[in-house]
Amino acid sequence: MPLPSLVIFDCDGVLVDSEILSADVLISELAALNIRIDRAHVRANYVGRSFPTVARLISEAFATPLPADFEMRYRNALLARFETDLSATRGVDAMLASLTLPKAVATSSSPPRVARSLAITGLARHFGADVFTASQVPRGKPFPDIFLAVAERFQTPPAECLVIEDSLPGIEAGLAAGMTVLAYVGGSHMRGQVFAPPPGVRTFDNWEDFPQFLANWKSLKDPQ
Repeated sequence: MPLPSLVIFDCDGVLVDSEILSADVLISELAALNIRIDRAHVRANYVGRSFPTVARLISEAFATPLPADFEMRYRNALLARFETDLSATRGVDAMLASLTLPKAVATSSSPPRVARSLAITGLARHFGADVFTASQVPRGKPFPDIFLAVAERFQTPPAECLVIEDSLPGIEAGLAAGMTVLAYVGGSHMRGQVFAPPPGVRTFDNWEDFPQFLANWKSLKDPQ
């Protein structure tokens, strides 16, 4: 198999450089409730997870039920921030324009958030309707449900799929689905961070290098 049959991209932190924006909005909204966290806490505990899971983890960690309208207020504030500050990750638009393989998005974000993220950054044209969210499956990442659902939709065996992720929950989900996983570490939230993916998962931080990984697809399945 010279190339994967399907490439599945996470959205936040992979296609769009949104994780720092998301963290800062969450920090601000929680501060209004006297819950104090920082970017490091967000990165360690919440990146790559769906918002319902994040809300549950926050409530459990701080023994504080979140207001019923918290998710709505957070999402509205975040989308407003996206309108002014969101950008695609550097080089991803050109890479997608040259990618001839079947491709899809599989994200923990809500449908409105991923739709607006891809529209703002101009990346929506690369995927059309092939955008899948955790709301469509029983369990979010780190469970493999969303990746398996995408593979089934494309009628592609998981072993022929390549997943691009930036978070440990996402990487774990891709591996649990029986897929090959690459870790993209070029997002601004990864700068200055030590990222240790599971054994056998390669990392890269420049989309110009992505074609080389595709050309060496078979070697990605081998341990480092």
